[in-house]
Amino acid sequence: MLNEDQLIALIADIESDTAERTESTNNTDKFGQAICAFANDLPNHRRPGYLLVGVKDDGSLAGIKVTDDLLKNLAGIRSDGNLLPQAMMSVAKFSLAGGDVAVVEVHPSDLPPVRYKGRVHIRVGPRKAIANEQEERALSERRIAQAKSFDAQPCLEATIDKLALGQFDAYRREAVDAETIAANHRPLEQQLASLRLYDPDRGCATNAGLLLIGKNPRFYLPGAYVQYLELPGTSLTELPVDQAEVAGDLQSVLKELLGRLRLLIKTSMVQVNPLQEKLVHNYPEGAIRELLMNAVMHRNYNSNSPIRFYVFADHIEIQNPGGLYGEATQQNFPTRNSYRNPVIAEALKSLGFVNRFGYGVQRAQALLAENGNPPAEFEFDEHSVLVKIYKRP
Repeated sequence: MLNEDQLIALIADIESDTAERTESTNNTDKFGQAICAFANDLPNHRRPGYLLVGVKDDGSLAGIKVTDDLLKNLAGIRSDGNLLPQAMMSVAKFSLAGGDVAVVEVHPSDLPPVRYKGRVHIRVGPRKAIANEQEERALSERRIAQAKSFDAQPCLEATIDKLALGQFDAYRREAVDAETIAANHRPLEQQLASLRLYDPDRGCATNAGLLLIGKNPRFYLPGAYVQYLELPGTSLTELPVDQAEVAGDLQSVLKELLGRLRLLIKTSMVQVNPLQEKLVHNYPEGAIRELLMNAVMHRNYNSNSPIRFYVFADHIEIQNPGGLYGEATQQNFPTRNSYRNPVIAEALKSLGFVNRFGYGVQRAQALLAENGNPPAEFEFDEHSVLVKIYKRP
């Protein structure tokens, strides 16, 4: 984050295209659009852009008071699911002589184009705009050149005919603003590339494209499935009651998993007091769902091992390949997280499988406690994460 002297200089430079000034303290859409534009970094400055809340267009201070609620609102834009993929940003408060200023520092994204509520916002000089087809293509090409995450990288053997394009149309309607789709005249390859599902320079799908709309993802990514096992007791040595390899594109896999999950939820009546009974569940469905989505979103798809979803008589185990990633450690888990698969994370949010980023484990623990289950237990090593969820006593 810049220091106070740098902030004062930036406020005074009203011609700068790396700063957005606003007097408003409650226009979340305006904030989100500005953050999106800086994350896209169309001019390719390769340095942060700044949203300055409490500064007028002429560079004078508006004399506002920056509250904790305002800072929380600004920070929450990163993870509320409207900004996809997530931006790297930080928020700070400065108290200057003419009033407070809330500063949002936004770093250029490695995975442009970034969308806010389905639209690609950019900076054109000192103002914001919606990207046209050529500008969006330029952002896609830049992302392809610097792709770092495995899901954004090309799968050279997977040509466009290996994708189920009917599914892409359905996904696009969820991920992209309807007005943008109606005005879109780009070739299909460019539309796929704008959502990070295709590499037009190499003429092949990305790994995310295969996972999300591939006809046979497992042919190229052998570990891209879920091993489901239901056992009558508490040991893996017993004969299973049910078993399956749940494979296919991620939408199909997740729908089947959620269907199996619902069949596991049992309801019973318990006595609260001599005059009152209530219905309780062996497991809260929402908690298991959150932990399953977490495994699918954060697993290492470069591994040949599947996600393991094992159901025992007294507990459920979910194990995903790939240890904790990025900033996440055993000491700060689950309050800190990094996304191994940002394109997959974006898709799960767009398709409605994930409601908000960064809160899945904490929400699951809260739902378990509310239902009377013990807290979920986590075990970590460098190759996997294992979570155990115990039945309600």
